[in-house]
Amino acid sequence: MTFDLKRIRADFPILKREVNGQPLAYLDSAASAQRPLAVIDAESHFYKHGYAAVHRGIHTLSQIATTDMENVRSQAARFLNAASAEEIVFIKGTTEGINLVANSWGGSQLQAGDNLIITAMEHHANIVPWQMVAQRTGAEIRVLPLTENGELAVEKLADLIDERTRLLAVAHVSNVLGTVNPVKALVAQAKAAGLVTLVDGAQAVMHEKVDVQDIGCDFYVFSGHKLYGPTGAGILYGRKALLDEMPPWEGGGSMIDNVLLPMGTTWNKAPWRFEAGTPNTGGIIGLGAALHYVETLGFDVIHQRETSLMNYALEKLADVPDLTIYGPATRYGVIAFNLGKHHAFDVGSFLDQYGIAIRTGHHCAMPLMRHYNVPAMCRASFAIYNSEAEADRLAAGLTRIHRLLGG
Repeated sequence: MTFDLKRIRADFPILKREVNGQPLAYLDSAASAQRPLAVIDAESHFYKHGYAAVHRGIHTLSQIATTDMENVRSQAARFLNAASAEEIVFIKGTTEGINLVANSWGGSQLQAGDNLIITAMEHHANIVPWQMVAQRTGAEIRVLPLTENGELAVEKLADLIDERTRLLAVAHVSNVLGTVNPVKALVAQAKAAGLVTLVDGAQAVMHEKVDVQDIGCDFYVFSGHKLYGPTGAGILYGRKALLDEMPPWEGGGSMIDNVLLPMGTTWNKAPWRFEAGTPNTGGIIGLGAALHYVETLGFDVIHQRETSLMNYALEKLADVPDLTIYGPATRYGVIAFNLGKHHAFDVGSFLDQYGIAIRTGHHCAMPLMRHYNVPAMCRASFAIYNSEAEADRLAAGLTRIHRLLGG
């Protein structure tokens, strides 16, 4: 399929609106991408014509809803090239998925004296759950540092691994710097030492085709709302042999096999033992529509388009006075920057007056902010619906702010 920006933008109705009297330039997709009509319509159709509780009903609506939801499980397995649909767990999002692994696998496997490795560029969602389980179990957290250009110091991984290392948890793509980490090589090194591996794919799955069997990881997790899908729906891939051994994290309906009093309850098999309670069925169906949408566009087309747009934006921003851009030259999706001595909040507020939506703050990556010795950064993130004209507006807006406020 060839890339047709006008047709793609027409799929996203929100892009037609104005903000502060200006056409909306939505450059915050790394936080939450906009939804195409195909996703909006899929959710709407379910609530209008097919809503029912899944897994527990014999009536027609319940059976159809259950089938539709389980079809998305199979679809997600194909999307990630998992070995089977039983390696796919429905979750609310990346944060819940990592917490699930930390509490279930980590809580049952980690002991005092063990250690696990994370990196200095992780989102808080891939830091705090591990800190919490380490605090409970007495395990140690080790940190793979960054280089000066915002890449992982991969050569130092071997120095962090010893006979008590149990896990490596790493972002596929940095949510702040856009750094594309060599996850296949990192996973291979970790697996050779007997480690379990988790990859946070929240910022990767919208930019490239992900193959979990090729990467070789034990867990891979992402959120639907960053992939043009709904909030409250995401995917945790887990290697079946590990899922089968892991205890449930939450208790309730659907995750049980047999409930006995006062004790003796047994669990459903994986992945259903990790899906307690009534799921976000509408969101899951919307997520299936989002997966179909990006696969129909094709990742070769998406990658080529986004690479071209990112290079264009970086070239335009290079002409903005006193602009500091953080991270490596090659990146996915995001450009983090600061303008002179001005706080990121002020810059973002000015850009909003021009109809340009960006993210400001620590981006749930406080350790990364400390690495660069800044309290906050601005972050513009680009998606398949963004245009060169919007990159021009961003550069022009920043130049105007510099002229108004000084360096």
